[in-house]
Amino acid sequence: MSRFDFKQFSVYQDACAMKVGTDGVLLGAWADLSGAGRIWDVGTGTGLIALMLAQRSASAQIAAVEIESAACAQARGNVAVSPWSDRIDVVEGDIRSLADTLPHPDLIVSNPPFFTNALRPVDNARSTARHDSTLPVRDLMLIASQVLTPNGSIAIIIPADRSQDAVVEATLAGLSPWRITAVRTTPVKAPKRMLMQFGRRGRDILREDHHIQDAPGCYSDWYSRLTHDFYLR
Repeated sequence: MSRFDFKQFSVYQDACAMKVGTDGVLLGAWADLSGAGRIWDVGTGTGLIALMLAQRSASAQIAAVEIESAACAQARGNVAVSPWSDRIDVVEGDIRSLADTLPHPDLIVSNPPFFTNALRPVDNARSTARHDSTLPVRDLMLIASQVLTPNGSIAIIIPADRSQDAVVEATLAGLSPWRITAVRTTPVKAPKRMLMQFGRRGRDILREDHHIQDAPGCYSDWYSRLTHDFYLR
């Protein structure tokens, strides 16, 4: 599918290695935007998460950063035809070199590449999007610790079996977990993904455990409520 239609925007994705998927939708709908006047979406791909965050926020200014040229061009096109083109700036480049050039954010959101041991895809763009040699979680947390405003936070989605690594890297960078949501496909499955938000200042951790489907093809109340403002169904 070259275009994915949501309630308030559409995402063209034919030029992007990684298409619209559940991970991006989960993160875009779940991340806590409280007090976030300036947001970075690191590894924006199609621009999906940046567009979701713009829809959820009345005024936030969003920098959507993408290292891959074709994806960056497509994200610019998707933003240009959206209702929030005046609030989203798509920036091409590596966040590690761009971090000092962008206004410091109140929130960083990232669906980071996370395959470390799997065979790399032959396609270079898909490899960039999927493998964390491009942006290891360690680097992402270090950047967050350097640029976030005092009350700022970083929200990510990561495979459940990598979640402890993320906590360790965040802690080493001086960040503390604020929210952790385990996401299962169905109630009887083990958690597949972890939604995680970290901040500079420690607080009691809000832990939740949810599932996407009650049964195959039957979405849970939690997932339906979370995505209600986006999916056309």
